[in-house]
Amino acid sequence: CDENYYKWTQWLFLQLYKKGLAYRKLAPVNWCDSCNTAIANEQVVDGKCERCGTVIERKHMTQWFFKITDYAEELLDCLPDLDWPEKTKLMQKNWIGKSVGGEVDFVLENSDEKITVFTTRADTLFGVSFVVLAPEHRLVDIVTTAENKSAVDAYRKEVAKASDIERQSTAKEKTGVFTGAYCINPINGERVPVWIADYCLATYGTGAVMGVAAHDDRDYVFCKKHNLKIKQVIKPKNGDGALPYTEYGVMVNSGKFDGLTSEKGKLAVVEALEEKGLGRKKINYRLRDWLISRQRYWGAPIPMVYCEKCGMQPVPEEELPILLPTDVEFLPVGESPLKTSPTFGHATCPCCGGPATREMDTMDTFMCSSWYYMRYCDAHNAEKPWDKAKTNYWMAVDQYIGGVEHAILHLMYSRFFTKAMYDFGLIGVEEPFTNLLTQGMVLKDGTKMSKSLGNVVSPEEIIDKYGADTARLFILFAAPPERDLEWNDSAVEGCYRFLNRIWKLVLGIFEAGYQTRELTPADCDLRRAVHQTLKKVTADIADRFNFNTAISSMMELVNAMTAYRDAEGEAANATVLLDAAEKLLIMLSPFAPHIADELWKATGHTDVVYNAAWPAYNEDYLQQAEVEIAVQVNGKLKARVTIPTGLDKAAAEAHVRALPDFTKWLGDKQAAKIIIVPDKLVNIVAK
Repeated sequence: CDENYYKWTQWLFLQLYKKGLAYRKLAPVNWCDSCNTAIANEQVVDGKCERCGTVIERKHMTQWFFKITDYAEELLDCLPDLDWPEKTKLMQKNWIGKSVGGEVDFVLENSDEKITVFTTRADTLFGVSFVVLAPEHRLVDIVTTAENKSAVDAYRKEVAKASDIERQSTAKEKTGVFTGAYCINPINGERVPVWIADYCLATYGTGAVMGVAAHDDRDYVFCKKHNLKIKQVIKPKNGDGALPYTEYGVMVNSGKFDGLTSEKGKLAVVEALEEKGLGRKKINYRLRDWLISRQRYWGAPIPMVYCEKCGMQPVPEEELPILLPTDVEFLPVGESPLKTSPTFGHATCPCCGGPATREMDTMDTFMCSSWYYMRYCDAHNAEKPWDKAKTNYWMAVDQYIGGVEHAILHLMYSRFFTKAMYDFGLIGVEEPFTNLLTQGMVLKDGTKMSKSLGNVVSPEEIIDKYGADTARLFILFAAPPERDLEWNDSAVEGCYRFLNRIWKLVLGIFEAGYQTRELTPADCDLRRAVHQTLKKVTADIADRFNFNTAISSMMELVNAMTAYRDAEGEAANATVLLDAAEKLLIMLSPFAPHIADELWKATGHTDVVYNAAWPAYNEDYLQQAEVEIAVQVNGKLKARVTIPTGLDKAAAEAHVRALPDFTKWLGDKQAAKIIIVPDKLVNIVAK
């Protein structure tokens, strides 16, 4: 990023801070000593850093967050209006993870403290077998008895080594330790044991969950393992149902609620708890606030300072940008490299004028990429990040193309950022990207190409052997852009041969010296093939992004041109053949630009092919006098015949009945019915 971009990124951070959407708190992180930075959950694989393989540690540090959760409902509600792939919208919907349910307060035995859990199945409350706290929950130290302290401490230490993703994995066996404490089930007064378990996260919901063994697969296994009670409180509407029974049904063993359906019961139970002051209706979200702090050198420095007298203070806007220092040392000490700078940390408090220290974290690089499209609207503005009139003119982005791997992070953050800027009155649109195309991954042997897996195909090797056009053509031809592409060396070779065919064909046409003549049926057939291809390629590129089918159409055209040239020989019509070659090169140029331009110049053009106007197809040339159709008898193919194009059903039937072979096709049977698909098929039903 240049200085201006850092400046306006930091300015936008301050706008979020002033509106209460940026805050700082102590939070757990996955720390990689080798990379010298905190690692996102999705970058932790089997307890190790995805990038370098170092074992991850769990630490707590003060970090900066954006309150994206304030926009959870809006981000969810606006999804249906976006012209995005349904898969991408579903990924965002699931990531936001809206759950409608209730909060339930379990009061700790012999204490005024209470454990609050969120549940979407309050209808199962009478069957609670145990309550689980996250190992990091503040109550763990309070409720753990002396007899259980050593086991709890050892378990918490072990859990701290795992990432949130590993702890939530459905494939992993769920473990836990009893704290020795009990709480009271507010709906029936039963005594419930309090455990800690790795699958409960302090950062999700309330950091506590209730276990209902009879109606949850995970809880059932947990209770069987630890010999905890299992009480059925929901049964199917017909029958008893084997345990664990996890579907909706009818409440049983639930006092006055017996007989209520789950749908009615879960609402009734929450309302009963509200009357007692021990529960309330609640909407919960899986989405968590956006952690933007990074303990690394790159990224825009966070524009905050800390004064012993005045506390935390934002840097005045006129002092921006805060640039990265150049006097740093990169040492494996487990801290931000910025701390090694002898100059960067010293600042002046904007409030009292006294000495202050700078924030040493830099911003997540997604912060920079979450608003760049707005800067594009007014890239040279030195007075402000953009002029609102210009963003109102250009935004939203009509067509956005990006990898599906950014469906959650980049695209979600961009939507949040745009909505926040709209609420601040800085832009006039609420969504950044109207249409979205997500291209697939490149796979090798069924696995995503990755340096760590050693299955990367070097582009340089392909280019050295086949040229850049071959590599480009293969990638565009091998799969639709939204699908994953399986790398195939033989298919690369096939694209190379295709480009060589075009080279020889086009040069041969221009060197042969063909003459112009009156159009023959063969000439019209080739001209029709050219304009059919032009129509198809134009639509595939402009409307559908179907680059693979566009290339396939050009391959068919090359076959048609070759067959025409071979059949006509020296009598080939120069007007038709030369026109076909020129139009082929223009259509080829977006896919194989180098060879297309070389051939364009080799065939007498002085300008580059990219400046040539894209040709328009002629509907008149697409018409043909005759068409070949299939003739079937009782669904079995008997012949292919040529008939005039455009015949209605009655005329087509009359034409087929008049064919010399009609009676031969029927044999000793009679035509009971004739089914016509105009210009395609005749099926004779014979009896």
